[in-house]
Amino acid sequence: MTREMIPAAHPEIGEEEIEAVARVMRTGMVAQGPEVAAFEEEFAAQLVPGTEAIAVNSGTSALHLGLLAAGIGEGDEVIVPSFTFAATGNSVAITGATPVFADIDPVTFCLSPESIEASITEKTKAIMPVHLYGHPAAMEEIRAIAQKHGLMVFEDAAQAHGASLNGTQVGAFGTFAAFSLYPTKNMTSGEGGMVTTSDPEVARKVRLLRNQGMEKRYANELVGLNNRMTDIHAAIGRVQLTKIGAWTQKRQENAAFLSRNLEGVVVPTVCEGGVHVYHQYTIRVTDTDRDRFMQALREEWQVGSGVYYPIPNHRLPSLTPYAPGLDLPQTESAASEVVSLPVYPSLTEEQLDRIVEAVNACAKAGA
Repeated sequence: MTREMIPAAHPEIGEEEIEAVARVMRTGMVAQGPEVAAFEEEFAAQLVPGTEAIAVNSGTSALHLGLLAAGIGEGDEVIVPSFTFAATGNSVAITGATPVFADIDPVTFCLSPESIEASITEKTKAIMPVHLYGHPAAMEEIRAIAQKHGLMVFEDAAQAHGASLNGTQVGAFGTFAAFSLYPTKNMTSGEGGMVTTSDPEVARKVRLLRNQGMEKRYANELVGLNNRMTDIHAAIGRVQLTKIGAWTQKRQENAAFLSRNLEGVVVPTVCEGGVHVYHQYTIRVTDTDRDRFMQALREEWQVGSGVYYPIPNHRLPSLTPYAPGLDLPQTESAASEVVSLPVYPSLTEEQLDRIVEAVNACAKAGA
């Protein structure tokens, strides 16, 4: 009997989202309009209270425009992790600034405060941690370092909708934060991003930058871009906001089940005071060949998995010019050992049982 493949990720799109798109299409108002405004208000109120949210067309745009609005540009340095998606470093580089890659904490996979301290120069203007896989970075230590050296803090929260640390929501720690609304994130708008900030001037600049530099039509105040979100995408996002609370709880329940039952691998842990939202459930495979391990999961058990991320940013051809001869041992170790397993909310009990059986069998076979 052939088993159905359990994919590594699965976008959660229902009839409510489809109807929301149709509703907007019937109005004839599909560009940035009332749906976007409502989505911004609802997103901030639900996920990052006390901030203003500005919707854009991707998570990368959110990073890029946030950096520009905060004044980052040529001659500046921004400290970022190398163990993340390339958009983190790209967004700094595209402003004309220099991404300075630092190492990670081996337990949380997030930016290491000790490595940040070692990376600061007279050109450093900001630190931009990534809340990787949905786990909050060490924001209290990072903010203390920033205050000590007079630096700004930005948050790459692309994977961390609803995560928190000691009661403070991710997205509320820095000058701005950037969220992604890509289809496989914990919630989606089809494609899109969101900037959150409690700084009115940063919020205003992001709004200008996303709309060709203008607040009033044809009254362009600065050189801007077209990074607007459509009402179609916002309508999808508004529906997803009504579901993300329950989805997050299910992700956490699925993660807890996996952590209780997996053997022969290193399961994720959560820092004290942290709320992990498990965009990815990422294990370490240390006693077997990772490629063979993943191949066996796929071919023998029909269980999908992924590696996020196999090539650290500082070794990508596009970003190596910013990091000549850089040695980041924890980053290299993680890049060679991590495997992300399915954890999305629509997994069934049978699928979770199969994931556990598969991982345990493959780990034992490779030991």
